Formats: sequence, C-alpha cells, structure tokens
Amino acid sequence: MTWDDAVLGDALAGLLTDSRTSGPAELPALVHEAARALGADGARVFLADVQQHSLVPLPGPGPGEYGHPVDIEGTLGGRAYRLQQTQLSAGPPPTGWFPLVDGIERIGVLRIEGRLHGAAPDGRTIERCEALAALVALVVVSKSAYSDVIVEAGRRQPMSLQAELLWAFLPPRTIGTRDVTSSAVLEPAYDVGGDAFDHAVARGHLHVSVFDAMGHDLASGGASSVALAACRSTRRSGGGLVDIARTIDRALARWIPDRLLTAVIVDLDTATGELSWVNCGHPPPLLIRDTRVVPDALRRSPELPLGLGFHQHGPQPVHHARLQPGDRLLVYTDGVTEARSAAGELFGEHRLTDTLVHHMAGGAPAPEALRRLVRALLAHQDHQLRDDATIALAEWHPRRHGGGRTVSGPA
Repeated sequence: MTWDDAVLGDALAGLLTDSRTSGPAELPALVHEAARALGADGARVFLADVQQHSLVPLPGPGPGEYGHPVDIEGTLGGRAYRLQQTQLSAGPPPTGWFPLVDGIERIGVLRIEGRLHGAAPDGRTIERCEALAALVALVVVSKSAYSDVIVEAGRRQPMSLQAELLWAFLPPRTIGTRDVTSSAVLEPAYDVGGDAFDHAVARGHLHVSVFDAMGHDLASGGASSVALAACRSTRRSGGGLVDIARTIDRALARWIPDRLLTAVIVDLDTATGELSWVNCGHPPPLLIRDTRVVPDALRRSPELPLGLGFHQHGPQPVHHARLQPGDRLLVYTDGVTEARSAAGELFGEHRLTDTLVHHMAGGAPAPEALRRLVRALLAHQDHQLRDDATIALAEWHPRRHGGGRTVSGPA
C-alpha cells in the first residue's frame, strides 16, 4: 500500500465511523475534515433541489452555515451534476466539483477546494476525491430517510399535503443496471395531485408504471398512493401485469370509490427485450428508435380506467412487442401533451418527442434529457402547470458499459 492509499483509507474510514453516530447536521463538518485529511483546504456538500433548478449547500449545525445555492444551469458545479462528470477549475483557489451519485441516481455534487498536499490535480488525486464523493453520497442517502435537515435542504417552498403524501411513496428518479436504465420526472413538484410513477429492477426484469388519478386534491394523491402500494405488493408477491391491474382496481373500488385512475404498467425482460404492458385508459406509450419515434408501434386499444371494478372480471389483454438494443420507451400523462401556452397552443406529442430526442442526440444522459424537457414544458406554460405532468423514460442497452470521465473547462 502506498502512502496515498493509506491516507485515503484512513480518511474514508474516519468519515464512515464518525457518521454512524452523528446527526445529519454534523455531516458537513465530517466531510470537511475528511477532505482536509486528504490534504485539501476543505469540502462542501451540495444537494439538488426537488425541481433540479439549483444545488443547495447542506447546512451545518450552527446559524448562518447555509451558504449560497449554485445554479444547475451555467455553472461548473451544475455541469458536474448535469453530465455526472468531474469538473476542475484552476482557481484561485483550485476547485473540483465531483458528482454525488447513488447507484445511477444523481443527488448533488461535492465541492473540494485547494491543492491536495500542494500538488496540482492529477489522475490519482482525482480518483481519491471521487472515492470520497462516492462515500459521501452513500452517507447522505442513508441519513435522508430520517432527516428533515437533508429533505428541507432540497426544498425551496412548502409542499401541499397531497404532494408530501406522494413523494413519500415515490422511488428514486433514476434506477438502472448495465442492461437497462429508467428515469422519471414529476411536476408540479410542490403541488402534485394525482400523478405518480414507479420503477424497479428484479430477476432480469424492469418494471415501470405511470399513474394519473382523477382530480388534484388529497383524495387524488391517496388514489395514486394506493395504486403504488397495490402495484408493489402484487409484484413482490409474484403477480403479473393483469394481477397488478386487478388489485389496483379492486382497492380503489373498495376504499376510494369516487376516484378513477388511468395507468400504463410495463414489464421488460432485460435479457431478451421482450416488452409487455397493459394500458388502462392512458395515452399509449411511445417507442423511440435511434432518433425518431416509430409511428404507432405501441398503440393498442386501451382498457377502461382503474377504479370502476371492470378489471376484476374476465381476462385482460396484455400487449407485447420486441425491443431492439438502444430502444427507448416513453410513458407520459396527458398533462404533458395537453399543457397549453398563454396563446392556447398545446405542448403536443411532437414537441414532447422532438425536445427529448434533441437533447439525447446531443449527448445528454436520460435523467438530464428529462430535466431539460421539463424545463421546456414549464416555460411553455409560463411555469404555471394546470395539470400534473409525469414522464418516464426507459432505455434498453444490453451489456452496455460506460462511466463518467473527467473534464476541465467552462460550464
């Protein structure tokens, strides 16, 4: 073991040990000391806000220790977050921005200042900082489940009661493996009513579901939350797509009888590309191949919405298609395509797919392409959405290998 390896090991071990019995408000000081142990001047944790507009410094235990947010657009820190790539600045002082990533879900960045042990950043120095960032991400995620400090750092305004309910049930925005990636966005983040999404990977299959409950109140949020719970309970008990639809239908008809819900529920075999789905009153999913939408590739006659009791009786159709490597599946709610500008112009399916394909063709990873798409949607409606808007994007890339790379340059 080299001296550098020993220093890195001690710094990481110290952070991990101290974080176990420390509160979330103490985490910024622990990260700062770990960076100093590596020879840097210090470090600061920045977390993405709920709408991914800015990177907010995680506050320390004392007053006045919040610091200033960093815009995700037009800054070096924002570039590190957007592209999930380390960004370096010569300073003064020399600064590195290192992505904080949980699996493939980006949660923020770690800013490290100063030359480590007086040396200009080289490959080994960057690797040590990236190792620290990886551990910091794990520690932040482990504490966020019970920390209002971490949750509040990502909020710019209060949440409605139904939004609080739904966000408590939602999974991470992005999940994936070497074979498949799934990412989703949901707006209006602080006042969402009845939209929800779910995705999970297990035993060689990707599950994706998008729900749209009638209305925009607490009962709507409750209907979507019930749908999420019924979906997961049935799936984890070995049930298939039809079983999931029936369970949701039965639960809504019994417990929230005055609310209907549309849904697309998807299963993708990540080894073969076999796609199966049910559509209960929802806009049809779209298939994007290369840089274009394959017309009507996944258009089938939808069934009735869930909550009517219809799906409890008789066989329900499950649709099938075979994907090609690199294909993308896009599922959205009608609040996306039916969003109107002040002049009454619909956002529309063409604008939806054209915007998404444009950003992905430019090299943006799926989570970043969706973030930019939502910014375009909000701008189209003057940042005043009149309906919930949810978009889920799944990409099948069997045995694709890749990773971030270090980049120096402007934001």
